[in-house]
Amino acid sequence: APTASSTININTSTSKFLMNVITIEDYKSTYWPKLDGAIDQLLTQSPGDYIPISYEQIYSCVYKCVCQQHSEQMYSDLIKKITNHLERVSKELQASPPDLYIERFNIALGQYMGALQSIVPLFIYMNKFYIETKLNRDLKDDLIKLFTEHVAEKHIYSLMPLLLEAQSTPFQVTPSTMANIVKGLYTLRPEWVQMAPTLFSKFIPNILPPAVESELSEYAAQDQKFQRELIQNGFTRGDQSRKRAGDELAYNSSSACASSRGYR
Repeated sequence: APTASSTININTSTSKFLMNVITIEDYKSTYWPKLDGAIDQLLTQSPGDYIPISYEQIYSCVYKCVCQQHSEQMYSDLIKKITNHLERVSKELQASPPDLYIERFNIALGQYMGALQSIVPLFIYMNKFYIETKLNRDLKDDLIKLFTEHVAEKHIYSLMPLLLEAQSTPFQVTPSTMANIVKGLYTLRPEWVQMAPTLFSKFIPNILPPAVESELSEYAAQDQKFQRELIQNGFTRGDQSRKRAGDELAYNSSSACASSRGYR
């Protein structure tokens, strides 16, 4: 005959099954590991890669966790997961030599933005019933902000001098790579236009007012002066330390850029 304790256990298990309850232990041991593995694959895939994950299964996991009030924990785990990934990406970029720096930044940016196209829809229920409702934010905006804070902000003063040099050196960087990075930086933080208005204006329409013909020579002279200042203050092609150039770029952004067209 069954004991009282076994009867209680059976009743508890039956009740849990009938109610489809997902405990926090279930979430941590079963549901989040599935999501964690899928996110890993999406963050590290290359364009055109086939990812052997079941989108329907992941979508269902998210839906069940939201219904069982695990949205807050799931959102926290997602942000932590992606933050750790981006910190690794940033360290890898920091170790890149200057001749590979632009291309590797472009790959990192493209790979991340591509991953968001899958990650955001998978978490649509969490976004709708937790992030938008309780946090008054949007998941895609939050994840883009993570890349801005943990990667772009840390590298902008190293990246910009290299972009300016590449702009003046034919065939050093492909036009598509240059366009992807400049447009990406503008998406992440539009005010970065002020660091190099002429460069951004070549890829972002209508960010500067129409040029007056009589001022064209002045604009060209300003660009040449800015290039000379970068070189004089320690930036040369192949320089392993990009810190001085970055510092000078930050120092000159308020003076050189303020006098360029559109910011005068």
